[in-house]
Amino acid sequence: MPKDRDRRFDEPEDEDDSAQWTLPETQLRALGLLTEIIRMTPRNDPRLDHLLLLRHQLEVDETQLEEAQKVIAEFEEAYTKLTSPANRIGVFLSYLDDPDTVQIALGDQEYVANVDPKLFKAEGEKGRGGEGETAGRRQEAGGRRQGAGIDLGPARPGESGQIGRQPQSGSTFKVGTRVKVNEAFTVIGDLGYHPGGPLVKISDIIDEGRLRVSMDSQGTQSRIIYRSDDLKEANLKPGDEVRVEPNFKVALEHFPVKETREYFLEDVPELPWSKIGGQEEAIEVIKDAIELPLLHPELFARFEKRPLKGILLFGPPGCGKTLIGKATAYNLTCEYRERTHKDVKEYFMSISGPKILNMWLGESERMVREIFGTAREKAKEGFLVFLFIDEAESILRTRSSGRWLNISNTVVPQFCAEMDGLIGLENVVVMLTSNRPDYIDPAILRPERIDRKVKIGRPNRRSARDILAIYLHENIPLDPALIREHKGDVSGARDELIDLAIDNLWRSNEETEFLEVFLRSGSTEILHWKDLVSGALIKSFVERAKDFAIKRSIANKSETEGITLEDLQKAIKVEYKENEIFPKSDSQEDWLKLLDYDPENVATVRPIKAKKQMPATRRNII
Repeated sequence: MPKDRDRRFDEPEDEDDSAQWTLPETQLRALGLLTEIIRMTPRNDPRLDHLLLLRHQLEVDETQLEEAQKVIAEFEEAYTKLTSPANRIGVFLSYLDDPDTVQIALGDQEYVANVDPKLFKAEGEKGRGGEGETAGRRQEAGGRRQGAGIDLGPARPGESGQIGRQPQSGSTFKVGTRVKVNEAFTVIGDLGYHPGGPLVKISDIIDEGRLRVSMDSQGTQSRIIYRSDDLKEANLKPGDEVRVEPNFKVALEHFPVKETREYFLEDVPELPWSKIGGQEEAIEVIKDAIELPLLHPELFARFEKRPLKGILLFGPPGCGKTLIGKATAYNLTCEYRERTHKDVKEYFMSISGPKILNMWLGESERMVREIFGTAREKAKEGFLVFLFIDEAESILRTRSSGRWLNISNTVVPQFCAEMDGLIGLENVVVMLTSNRPDYIDPAILRPERIDRKVKIGRPNRRSARDILAIYLHENIPLDPALIREHKGDVSGARDELIDLAIDNLWRSNEETEFLEVFLRSGSTEILHWKDLVSGALIKSFVERAKDFAIKRSIANKSETEGITLEDLQKAIKVEYKENEIFPKSDSQEDWLKLLDYDPENVATVRPIKAKKQMPATRRNII
């Protein structure tokens, strides 16, 4: 038996023995075999130490061999990557009839490519939890096969309403996602959406999930693209921007047009109608335009009455045209707050006329279209939108018939087309203000565009008193001596102060003479302070009187000082003293319009110096 065991591990004696004994070196680990030999060796065998040493060396050699094999494998992998051809990157468009066949785009070319089965097998093993999401997406097609927004007809038997034909063992590709394609044009990877890409503007929304986009700012070049899966349910509108993948096949991301907030009043001033004095006619027209359609919509529907489309407020400067616009914003906001129970500020658009003017050709017209487009969008929400344009004569001047190009020749037609062109302007009221309505083009002022023309005249005596009472309200401190004269009745003292100030302003004597008007009929008219008064001028009186009271309080180191009658009288005198300027004869017509005089009936106008009580010479005229 020992002999047989020795022969088993020695060289065979002849060929027959070699055929009879099959040595298992290639089937057993040397370390395992040595461990078995050590287990069978007696403890007192002197060869045991050598065997243990041999096992240790085999363990070291085996570890080094494993490390070397790992390094060789990494090297081979790196070598394979470095020497393999580059993969192409395409864009997934749709699945085809075959579950493993897809339609992809590389540049402007489209291909039908196969999908590597290993790709979906690896994805399926990576996360089984994604199968529910995949199944849900397959059911969204509603029994029709769809690709990149294209209806491919009824689903075939066995397709179960899949989007096109989805693979059976993995997650689906999204329309617009990047796919990795090898040299055989086989899809071997999903890279997700491209993070960049150009921005284009949507020109039109086409059915079947397609979009028409402009490739240039003028819109002369267009292209039809698909929506990505993430944009299938997005509310896209013409004018919005979308990010397109570099192949210009699929829209990936939506960028809505930002509302032009600069046209809206962010901070609506608190200005109820009660704080505007002396303009009852204009206030009544605007209140009717705001309140009646809101309070009595059934009557408007019964009589087929549409709201006012346009209102023109014109008159001398400083008489409250812009102030009425601010009051309209506040009261319109209050009306909508009561109806919606929330703050609504986006229904009063304030536009300054000169702000629209632009040196670049077509830019002013674009701004006019944008303003009216924004107003229409707001009006679609069911609210009345006010479009307030201050200094309207700056952009809507009468068009010239000469050969010279004037910006009004293009802005005025654009404005007219927006007000009553082919595209209706419903629930939008345009409010214009101007010091010179005669400069505005007649096409703008005709009925059905501007329905009401309200003159904001200079205040009369009663209106001037109302305006002064608004600015000299109960919170303004008055002279303590005046209050003592009325036995502590502050309200009575204020009323007397206002009445005396108005009496001083409405005097007709040599001191209050301001302008001398020579008419062509040969007669002469003298204009006094009262003939040139305005709401802005009255406010300036009060502000100057406050300055005098503050300086007196500082000089006397007293905190009980208040406004006196002398302060108001001095303020009125100084205010008119500073306004002793009048234009030269070449611009006299403009000033006569502001003074409510017809230039055809006036020969000349001269200012009167109050101190000398005589007409000023030419050198005093600015």
